[in-house]
Amino acid sequence: ATGVPQQFYRRFAAWLAAQGHDVLTFDYRGIGLSLRGPLKHCRARLLDWGRLDIPAALEALLARSGTERAVLVGHSAGGQMLGVMPNHAKVAHLVGVAASTGWFRTMRPAFRAKAHLGLRVLVPVGARLAGYAPTAALGLGENLPARVGVDWGRWCAAGGYARHGVRRHPQWDRHAEVRTPVTVLHASDDDIANPGSVADLVAGWPQARATVRQLRPREHGLRGIGHLDWFRLSHQGLWPLIGEAVRA
Repeated sequence: ATGVPQQFYRRFAAWLAAQGHDVLTFDYRGIGLSLRGPLKHCRARLLDWGRLDIPAALEALLARSGTERAVLVGHSAGGQMLGVMPNHAKVAHLVGVAASTGWFRTMRPAFRAKAHLGLRVLVPVGARLAGYAPTAALGLGENLPARVGVDWGRWCAAGGYARHGVRRHPQWDRHAEVRTPVTVLHASDDDIANPGSVADLVAGWPQARATVRQLRPREHGLRGIGHLDWFRLSHQGLWPLIGEAVRA
């Protein structure tokens, strides 16, 4: 997810590996272990994550595992950018966990106002002043490269997410080509990946067969799931559901 380092997924990745899967986790450029030098000097853009970083990680996994295609388990941002990946055909199945376009228009009013203030006002101002997006102070994960933070707000405000990101770069737009089966799992108490923003995401891949499943926390013995808790050890009871989608 945006601003979430790979260590957050370590236990889940180990669980997947214990099920017999070859697993790779990675950090996008500008965060976690992929950050090189001061953050304010990083010129990464959000589109770089989808066009360059996810494809590179996929190729590395295929080379190490000796296979031709792999399943992409994408949390939030990790499940949003299939349509800008030049090697999208090498993704056998996209399992998007809490994946959506994060479109402000689909959010309940109070949360929409909060998201708009954070991503469209505070992040751009902070990026201009500090040279990086101060998302950590807003409770939005790690601090981000300035351009990534600004792009994040623009894409969520416009709807379509990566589709908006490539509208001026049609040579990079592969949304209409994607035929990878897609499964999206999202929680009923997730203000970001809500039914409207999930529908906006899957609409961007018109040739892909998409399955959407909404989970209600109480039906799984949980008080809440939200946007991030899927991968916490306290919620490992949900992992077999993700595993079923991976094997599908």
